[in-house]
This record gives sequence, C-alpha cells and structure tokens, in this order.
Amino acid sequence: MITSAVPPVVPAGHMAQQEQPVLALPSGLELRPWRIGDADALVTAGQDPAIRQWNLLVVASPAEACERIERMHERWRNEQGAIWAIAHPGGGQAVGLIGLGDIDLAGGSAEVLYWVLPAGRGRGVTVEATRRLSQWAFDDLGLHRLRLCHSTANPASCRVATKAGFSAEGTMRSALLHEDGWHDQHLHARIQGDI
Repeated sequence: MITSAVPPVVPAGHMAQQEQPVLALPSGLELRPWRIGDADALVTAGQDPAIRQWNLLVVASPAEACERIERMHERWRNEQGAIWAIAHPGGGQAVGLIGLGDIDLAGGSAEVLYWVLPAGRGRGVTVEATRRLSQWAFDDLGLHRLRLCHSTANPASCRVATKAGFSAEGTMRSALLHEDGWHDQHLHARIQGDI
C-alpha cells in the first residue's frame, strides 16, 4: 500500500532550538519536563513492582535519579528523546512518566513509552497523556508515525494503546527483555491523520 506524497523531513535542530513545552491535560494534570526535585518519584517508580514488571527501570538512589533526569534533558538537546513528568499543575508532584524514545526526525517516527505510579492509576491518566503526547508529536514536532510496544502479557497497556487510537499491527517474538526474561511484544502504531 502506498500512501500520499512524501511528507517533509523534520529538520535536525528543530527540537534542540526550542524549550520542552508544558502540555495541559483535560483532567487538570500536565506534562512537564522532569526536574531534579522529582528524583524521589523516579526512586519510588524503581521500587514499584507493577512498574518494574514491565519496565527495566532500576533507580536505587536519589543521586541515580538526578543523573537520569539530566540524561532526559540531554536526550532532548540531542533530539533523541522527549520525556515528560505526568504531574499536578504548577510544579506539583509527578505521578508518572510519558515520552518519546528512539526519535528519528528524518524518518518521522518515534516510540511512545510510559509508566504511572499508584497515585495516578485508575483514572484514565495514561490514555489522556498518550493522546496529548501524540497530538504534540504530530502537530508540533511534525512526526508521521508513532509506535507503542508492550509485552503480550500486559493487557492494561494493550487497552491504553487501543483507547489512545493506536492500531494493533502484530506481534514481535521475543522482542523485549523484562526482569523475568524475554517477552513477545505487541506492536501498535498511529500515523498522522489517524483519528
């Protein structure tokens, strides 16, 4: 299947030339850049069994968390990643993380990644944040395709992907390493113009 004309390539430097924006969510939460003051949220996430089950996130100390936050900012400057805290407004407490990894500006693609602490679960925050991030990635960053991958044993992420408008595209065998070994992965994607 061939789709419409080739979209313009997002120029290198497009991200690095701008500040990472704060994005409002309908629930009143916001997506904002991580701050050094959020280090405790990363340490808490690294200890949460539900987050560790699906993410290789091990942050054992506030010092390691500060280093990770600094790497998030560096990845923005290098146009490799765009990671936000899902947080209460006005610099409030972070209840989760959402972002784009594996950004390829020339290829117009990136991968959505996220986790949410217990304080943010059960209210549709992840779906809301995924929709808002997708809107930003398409409208402001100019990407063409976003993918969202998760273990086939993680039905909650499958529901998030579907509710956020990401179509299921298939299963990748033994594609993701978790604490308990290699998992098959569902691949979902959304392209610019999908509703």
